[in-house]
Amino acid sequence: MGHCFSKPRSNEITINYDSPPHHRYQPRPHPPPRRTQQQRHNQPHLRPRYPYSAPNSDPSLSIAPSSSFGDQSRILDKPYFDISALYALERELGRGQFGITRLCTEKTTGRKYACKSIPKRRLTKKKQIEDVKREILILQHLSGQPNIVEFKGAYEDWQNVHLVMELCLGGELFDRITAKGSYSESEAASIFRQIVNVVHACHFMGVMHRDLKPENFLLANKDPKAPLKATDFGLSVFIEEGRVYKEVVGSAYYVAPEVLRKSYGKEIDVWSAGIILYILLSGVPPFWAETEKGIFDAISEGKLDLESAPWPSISAAAKDLIRKMLNHDPKKRITAAEALEHPWMKEGGEASDKPIDNAVLTRMKQFRAMNKMKKLALKVIAENLSEEEIKGLKQMFNNMDTDRSGTITYEELKSGLTKLGSKLSEYEIKQLMEAADVDKSGTIDYQEFITATINRHKLEKEENLYKAFQYFDKDNSGYITREELRQALTEYQMGDEATIDEVIDDVDTDNDGKINYQEFVAMMRKGILDNDEKEKPR
Repeated sequence: MGHCFSKPRSNEITINYDSPPHHRYQPRPHPPPRRTQQQRHNQPHLRPRYPYSAPNSDPSLSIAPSSSFGDQSRILDKPYFDISALYALERELGRGQFGITRLCTEKTTGRKYACKSIPKRRLTKKKQIEDVKREILILQHLSGQPNIVEFKGAYEDWQNVHLVMELCLGGELFDRITAKGSYSESEAASIFRQIVNVVHACHFMGVMHRDLKPENFLLANKDPKAPLKATDFGLSVFIEEGRVYKEVVGSAYYVAPEVLRKSYGKEIDVWSAGIILYILLSGVPPFWAETEKGIFDAISEGKLDLESAPWPSISAAAKDLIRKMLNHDPKKRITAAEALEHPWMKEGGEASDKPIDNAVLTRMKQFRAMNKMKKLALKVIAENLSEEEIKGLKQMFNNMDTDRSGTITYEELKSGLTKLGSKLSEYEIKQLMEAADVDKSGTIDYQEFITATINRHKLEKEENLYKAFQYFDKDNSGYITREELRQALTEYQMGDEATIDEVIDDVDTDNDGKINYQEFVAMMRKGILDNDEKEKPR
């Protein structure tokens, strides 16, 4: 489809023991002509061969009955907004169970995005609304990571919820595999490294994807070496420490055995990635059958064929990685971090020394560059965020705080950023450490970490900004005076005249010696850039 948006959320598996699988593998004796989804669907089923057909339904016809609250209830926690004020909505890119995705152009910059519009009348159940809200939170949280689609913003009007995201013009990895059949080991390693990077970044940042498959990876552009972008986080959840997940979700060929046992954790994503690697190298899935029950039985039985053609010609290292990723025991299964260090992943060496600006590093760099008033305002916002809004950051803090002391030391910060792909000098890490350590204790506590890594989307909510403004505006005059600024900053040993002068000069654009709400909001939103805004104008 060529755009960074979810396909129908029909992947909550209902086990129907008599039905054929949702996706059927087809024989591919010759490189195929490009086929439409409908042509794939009509292909007679012979023997399993990658790829498979689309589900037996037209999701665009699946319209939920309207409900009484459809156009009446607000879904997002912010005011209604006319999206046409910011974007020109253009041609249709695709349709899903819940909405239509269109090409859109940002009016102020001319940049192209994909906009998915979800009619509110189709969100008739509380769970559907919760799923949309959670997907938005997860996309906001992961935005900025390499190989994950960039999230631009969410808007709501009376009829629709609109999600604006990065436009990917290269199509699905699914279609690339369709055209190619199977890959050489070096080609497969190049693609697969990006897929495992996504799994590792998600897990480190506290997210379990739960529906990894080639259709959910899009190519950024039409270049043969275009980077992959993970999309469709509709079934994803924030990982909760110690929780055992039981909901049976995913897509038949890729689902891990412990999902079928209704007792699983983040290890299921590694299994699904292992299935993708098996398909990349052989062109067929490791576990298949005529019906979903047959597929599930094969997965549960777990007989992995690495002997028949083409496996004798595939390296021992590749087969070793597959065995470790498709270990039936999730406790013995290799982790995404371990998979990235596997010898096969490094053969042919694309392990680059080029530094990666991951989401966490980008946010910490931006925090370091902020004036002291803005840092303090972000602390106020961070303290008022709900538990749901900071789930991912909480898990990430725990992943960095390896000694469980409740604080992150210099060495733990260095190790955590390295695990996310950053290659920084000691001096650069020290600078980030000093910026985040607002109370100068020598370590970064939980609240300081949340403050320094908060994503820019939290600044869209007017109530967050207003609470922060009120923290400084003690007398509710509608202005922050020099004395009020001094009082707030002095609490954190930052109330010297030079700092106050610096803040006033930076923020007080009308030069009246005080800061009004509009000036405060402009300061808060300045310098919080997404990936597109960091690029040169097109």
